[in-house]
Amino acid sequence: MNFCSECGLPVTVDVPPGEDRPRYICKHCNVVHYENPKVLVACIPEWKNQILLCRRAIEPRQGLWAPPGGFLESGETVTQAAIREVQEEAGAATEITALYAVLSLPAINQLYLIFRGRLIDLTLRAGSESLEVRLFTRRTIPWDKLTYKMTADLLRRYFKERGLPHQSTVWSSVELL
Repeated sequence: MNFCSECGLPVTVDVPPGEDRPRYICKHCNVVHYENPKVLVACIPEWKNQILLCRRAIEPRQGLWAPPGGFLESGETVTQAAIREVQEEAGAATEITALYAVLSLPAINQLYLIFRGRLIDLTLRAGSESLEVRLFTRRTIPWDKLTYKMTADLLRRYFKERGLPHQSTVWSSVELL
């Protein structure tokens, strides 16, 4: 950040009084500009014993498979965002059934909320961010072609726990690669 979004003058980096870390501060209007993690949502859409995955048409990890997901937009709830991402990436209507996991990735300043969802029907089509969308069973998932190690870990845990009573899980930090 170079300039204050309030007054347009240059900002400096300093530790504000009573705080413990450097922040961008406008010395002219005294606004402190906080940098917070980006919030992302994803959904594991279910249909019987299968889940929906999308093969990414864009970077990062173009050509690899992942559950539909993306950034939370201003003015929407996290569940609205998860439903929107499934619709945008897979053309599918989904009902959110539960919060599945919260993943904190401080190394890249991101927070992921992963939901479980139920596909309302089998109307599927690849959106502009997907090359292909498909339903997979545990045995048919292309485990070596998933976007990240985190994606594989999440899906392995999902299939292991699928028949058990669900409790949301918080992962305090996650190794991406």
